[in-house]
Amino acid sequence: MREGPGNGGGEGGLAGALGIGGGEGARDHLTILSGTGQNIVGLGVFVVASFAMNVLIARAFGAGSPALGQITLATQLAFVVGAATRFGMDMAAVRRVAIETGRGEAGRARAIVRLAVQIAAAASLAVTAVAFLLAGPIADLVKAPHAAYRAAAVAVIFVAVTQVYLGGSRGLKIMRHTLYAYWVGQAVSWIAFTLAAWALLHRTVSVTVGAYAASWAFATMVAWFFWRKGSAKLLPVLPARPGEARELVRYGAPRAPAALLSQALFYADLFVLSVVLDKSSRFELSAYAASVRVAQALVLFLTAVSYMFSPFVADLHERDERERLNALFKSITRWTLAGTVPLLLLFFIAPEPVLKVFGNDYALGADWLRILLIGQIVNVSVGAAGFVLIMVGRTTWDLVVYASSFALDLLLAILLVPHLGPKGAAIAQAATLVVSNLFRLSLVWRFVRIQPYDRSYARLLLPAAIGGAVMLGVHSLLSGPRWALDLLGTGLLGALAYSIALLLLGLTTVERGAVMRVLQRARSGHAG
Repeated sequence: MREGPGNGGGEGGLAGALGIGGGEGARDHLTILSGTGQNIVGLGVFVVASFAMNVLIARAFGAGSPALGQITLATQLAFVVGAATRFGMDMAAVRRVAIETGRGEAGRARAIVRLAVQIAAAASLAVTAVAFLLAGPIADLVKAPHAAYRAAAVAVIFVAVTQVYLGGSRGLKIMRHTLYAYWVGQAVSWIAFTLAAWALLHRTVSVTVGAYAASWAFATMVAWFFWRKGSAKLLPVLPARPGEARELVRYGAPRAPAALLSQALFYADLFVLSVVLDKSSRFELSAYAASVRVAQALVLFLTAVSYMFSPFVADLHERDERERLNALFKSITRWTLAGTVPLLLLFFIAPEPVLKVFGNDYALGADWLRILLIGQIVNVSVGAAGFVLIMVGRTTWDLVVYASSFALDLLLAILLVPHLGPKGAAIAQAATLVVSNLFRLSLVWRFVRIQPYDRSYARLLLPAAIGGAVMLGVHSLLSGPRWALDLLGTGLLGALAYSIALLLLGLTTVERGAVMRVLQRARSGHAG
């Protein structure tokens, strides 16, 4: 199926094969499914590459080294600051391009994205200069090399501009550009640049962070190239609307601090932990950082669906098609939760072998990971509520959610970490995610009058119980020194049991028929 504006043709036949009817509603589902599939592939590569990078760092620097924690903190700080300094222009590009495309004036897209890139580049360049000058004091505060934080500062502008170009592509409902530049391009190139830099220079924290900056410069070039290529067909070319730059800034002003806080929210407790831990306990920082990384993998499917859902929210809300938007919101949230259950079960039942991928000593973080999962499953279960708020223009309320959540996480971490260490940090993050997501869900209902739940959610309970029981049984049989076999056996057999149970017991009649018809079509295609 072709992405972007003007989808048609074969969609009616595929919609019929899927058993979801025809018309615009069917096209919405199919476009989201197509884009989500691409996202899952890309995010799968991203997760594997990120995981491999963390394992590479952990093993290269040796057991007991604080390097993984230091590199994680520096690179995530660059990513967080880049999220803020793009000034909300990534989401502004998604929203404005989707709205103009829905109006039949997609030719304005290039002018909109050009303005958005200029705004993001100006803001990020100024912050990059300041961050570079302050790299020394920041590094001293967290007990890390100065050069690492100078390299992180350089990465900021590339992080910002890349995401704006990709936002424009997503506004056109084109997801593959995000896959090429970000999920695959940046993640894989960081590994390649790191290995090359270690061979040519030195194996240090600073060199590794420098390779991270280079990977984002590469991603910027890829994102620009594919945006130019993908938007070239949007004819006739139209200028931006009068006052477009002012509207972009107005929309982005609350998004800038909100984006900063949205990323910082996952690392505020890690920062407090890095300050509180004494030198003899520094390895706990790396073990906790690994636990946070693993827990964040739980939002894989949520991210995949939400990125594709966002332009539909902007378009349908602008056209006041609330019922259609409400139906889509329910569908994509249930899909998200169903797709996340196998990872949740694996991480909760067998956290030790999961963390041993980083090194045997990292199993220390098993209990911390279980605590973090509580917050992340609530995060997943409310679906794309945050994206809904942003795409309908409620960016000020989005800022309120993130500001209050960040304050809560920081306060809880300050109160708990000195007494409980990493366990206190995990409790702070999990509690914050629960509170913030319930708050966000209430705002979506208040302003948009849609919510993600219906009775079909109960169908997921029995497949989850079956998958969990199989994982418990396999894990009890395989647990021991052969942790890799334990991890693979528990994960694969449990996921298989869950998938079969989901197909037989967890899907609605229409969904089950859709899956069976797709499988039949696939078999027929292979037979032909």
